[in-house]
Amino acid sequence: MAGFRALAEQVRNPRLVANRRRTALRKCLERFAPYGHRATWHHLCTRAGIATQDRDPDPARLVAALTELEEARALWLAYEEECAARRRREKHDGIRQPGALDEWHRRTWGGCDIVPCESPQRHPAAPLAAVLRNMIAAMEAGRPRRDCPVCGGTRFSWLPQSMNHPAAGPACRQCGVLAPVSVLTPEALMAADRVPDAGAFAAA
Repeated sequence: MAGFRALAEQVRNPRLVANRRRTALRKCLERFAPYGHRATWHHLCTRAGIATQDRDPDPARLVAALTELEEARALWLAYEEECAARRRREKHDGIRQPGALDEWHRRTWGGCDIVPCESPQRHPAAPLAAVLRNMIAAMEAGRPRRDCPVCGGTRFSWLPQSMNHPAAGPACRQCGVLAPVSVLTPEALMAADRVPDAGAFAAA
């Protein structure tokens, strides 16, 4: 099975037809998809100006989408290295009990569903790297907040777990990301609307 870098080379390979380069980009999302596979694909297509179902997209647009994905991946890999080094230091100092930051990092290890979104079509408009940088900063600060760490929105809806939506939690009504519970204040969590299903949230 090809790794992320090998697939990225295929996306950039001018000798390959556009459809194969598109397929390689989709497979990159099996290795790194911050919003989840479908939402990350929709995000990249939207920002690069590619129709999500276009089987013969402009190769330059595919490369633009890949470049954004690679920037976010480089940021995340550096963060994972920092986390691993910090945990080694903590264990050396006798700190064995992981905190909220470690629990979040454990669930997001590998780079998939780091910042899950309410739906594949509802996600932040900012570049992936900027979104990840904001979320990492909010988690590392360790201070619960009333607003969304990604966009600053202050209205949340509690998205229930379902067959179509395995993630559950407080979803920002402005940008659609599900914020880690530990990053929000009890007041923000209490004020979050309880939504019976994902469709009701999407219609809001």
